[in-house]
Amino acid sequence: MTSLPTNLKLFGVATGLVFSLAACNSAANDNGSQDSTAVVGDTTKYDPVETDSANTSYQPAFEGQTRIAGVKTTSDYSVQVLSDGLDSPWGVTSLPDGRLLITEKGGTMRIASQDGTLSEKITGIPEVNDGRQGGLLGLTIDPDFSDNRMVYWTFSEETDGKNLTAVAKGRLADDEKTIENAEVIYRATPGHKSELHYGGRILFDKSGNIIFSTGERSDLETRPLAQDLQTSLGKIIRITTDGEPADGNPFEGNSEARPEIYSYGHRNVQGLAFHPVTGDLWETEFGPRGGDEVNLVKPGLNYGWPTITYGLEYSGEIIGEPIQQKEGMEQPVYYWDPVISPSGITFYAGNNIPEWENNLFIAALSGTHIARLVIEDNKVVGEERLLVDEVQRFRDITQGEDGALYAVTDQGRLYRIGK
Repeated sequence: MTSLPTNLKLFGVATGLVFSLAACNSAANDNGSQDSTAVVGDTTKYDPVETDSANTSYQPAFEGQTRIAGVKTTSDYSVQVLSDGLDSPWGVTSLPDGRLLITEKGGTMRIASQDGTLSEKITGIPEVNDGRQGGLLGLTIDPDFSDNRMVYWTFSEETDGKNLTAVAKGRLADDEKTIENAEVIYRATPGHKSELHYGGRILFDKSGNIIFSTGERSDLETRPLAQDLQTSLGKIIRITTDGEPADGNPFEGNSEARPEIYSYGHRNVQGLAFHPVTGDLWETEFGPRGGDEVNLVKPGLNYGWPTITYGLEYSGEIIGEPIQQKEGMEQPVYYWDPVISPSGITFYAGNNIPEWENNLFIAALSGTHIARLVIEDNKVVGEERLLVDEVQRFRDITQGEDGALYAVTDQGRLYRIGK
């Protein structure tokens, strides 16, 4: 049994634990500030949800870049633990029929029905190196999946004693027991003998090309490669379904840069999502000791790592230059210090909970919650922490065909969040 958060009412158990969340109108909210009567769409602002001390004394570049005012969901919604039988799930995406396709870190996929029933492990996937942060990572389905049943995924691959982030594709067999004709279409080189910072999120853009993220592999010797346009490390990459550089990329025709690069200067991007209205690409990436980021990604721009950052080495030493803003390098729209370890993200585009519309939801690992960011005019104007009492490392989150949010955790749970 999972523990029930404060102010939750247990209303039933079907295939999993279900509890209902409603607006709390008690004298004080979780942060100790006074509550007012709440209604759907209430714009009351509360104390920032982060109350712990920052690791640095760094000053933000603009007001609201960190520790924005708290907000609270006022609509009733339920949270259901559909399953706790997954094996280290890493990525989750919705299938056209409403079921969910999920990667498991060790190298298999599973399909989950909306009642939480899990399929047998889907095999036929190229061997992964699942040491430490590696394994079978993010996944997405072809826009024409209903016709071609094609699946695309990222994974950590060992080649010649070194590891790298690879992208592969294959067809989900009609019996859904295996991936047919799996093939690697892209390898993010150079390889490196490390099992850290693979990036690994992947999605399709509106033109039918693939966008995915890579990490800079963490080590001091590879960090500078995030700034090196002749490598694929610390980048967001845009390719065709055959693994070739996509037309219209920002460095197309530039002999000093790889033509598949979309943006650079990233540390370890584990969240990618398109805004449902503007179509803009957003990402989340891990900082070190402080400095987790949310970025609005524009083609060809430099996002600063490791030259500028709002974090420190784990030893407490300064990283890069002793500044946090530098001309020619982009500022994060938002950052956290201390970190929440932001992983998978999704924008809410449903209408079941109107106040969530176009909000960004972030699966937090070390934060053990789901963060909700309210964004207006490309600025974060409010933050909420959901499922804080679950004490789960939330790895990925997506919106289902039914308008609910679905999240997976490192501990093997699949959650449904919504009406």
